[in-house]
Order: sequence, then C-alpha cells, then structure tokens
Amino acid sequence: MKTVLVVLLLGSIFFTGCVKKPYSYPNYDIIKPNTTCKPNRKNIQELLSSYLGKPYVWAEEGPNAYDCSGLTYNLYGSMGIEIPRVAREQAKMGKDIAFKDLYYGDLIFFGSTNKRSRYINHVGVYLGDGWFAHASSANRKVIVTHFDKGSPYIKRVKHCKRYLSKNGRKQYMNCDAPLKKMKYTSSIYTTPWQTGMKLPKKAVP
Repeated sequence: MKTVLVVLLLGSIFFTGCVKKPYSYPNYDIIKPNTTCKPNRKNIQELLSSYLGKPYVWAEEGPNAYDCSGLTYNLYGSMGIEIPRVAREQAKMGKDIAFKDLYYGDLIFFGSTNKRSRYINHVGVYLGDGWFAHASSANRKVIVTHFDKGSPYIKRVKHCKRYLSKNGRKQYMNCDAPLKKMKYTSSIYTTPWQTGMKLPKKAVP
C-alpha cells in the first residue's frame, strides 16, 4: 500500500512539473528556436520574408509574434547561430562594422538621439540600399524601413554588427564585454503568443 502511494505521489510531481505554462502577457520565458536551416544570406532572406507582417508583441521571439530583439534572436537562432536574446546583449557580440560598410544580414542597433548615450533600445536587420527590417513597436508589426533623409532612425544608430561573413564561411561570435546569463526554455514548457489571441493595448508594458 505504501509503495503504491509513493508511486502515485512521484507520478503526480512528475506530471505537475511538465505542465505547459499558459500564455500571459508579457511572456518573459525565452523560447529557444529550433535550427531549421544553414547560416547563409539566402536563408536570412527567406526567413525574413516569412516574418514580415507578423505582429509586434513585447517579449515574444516567435514563431507568431516578435519584439525587435526577438526577431533577430529567432532569425539567427533558426540558422544555428546562438546570440543573446535582448538587443543590448546582442550588440556586445560580433564584428564592428561602419554604417557605410553595412551588408545584407548585418544588425543595426539603435538608441536615443543623444550622441553621448550608449543605451540600446532597438535593433534591425540591414537589407541593402538603405533598407532594414525590424519589429516596430510603433507600427505594431514586422516591417521594412528606409534610412531616407527624413528618417529619425539615422540619428539613433549606435552600433552596427556582423555575425556572418560575406561568404558565409566565418562566424564572428567574439564578445566585447561579459554577457548576462539568461535561462532558455522551449514551447514544451511555456506557451508563446498564438495567432488569434488579442494583441496588448500597449506595445510595451
């Protein structure tokens, strides 16, 4: 009898520990993407094409909604390149690139228009000819924007980084400063934002 009770108790603990957390906003659990393709610029283009138009939801890294760094985290993670989850940590990694030398797939990190401020609060993916893709909190979705003369983004650029060499044969995973450790999980244990759910009234909580 005691043996049966012990088995039942252990079983209940096991199944309770494996119950998936229901979605609640914001979901700060970091869901690590599965590697679905090789790291090259053709795959960057295909992945970005599938992300365009998807909603902006704070703290989401896909597959149905993204915030700015969640988009870049998922993009590179899907190609097997592990980068940090948040923009300020992503900006510590990779090879420094001058704005004039940006190449398709490089990341652009933004902050305030104050030139002295080094704080990072946004990130986008460079597409060439002055265009970049990003999950925009203002537009509430993943969009493409141009660095035209009137663009407020040009004054907010703080860093440009390259993770993947032009020919795709080398990865620049060097780090300029210690990274903050983050706990990762999977969709087995937590529920991301799903298509059909209500979008939050505020882009940022």
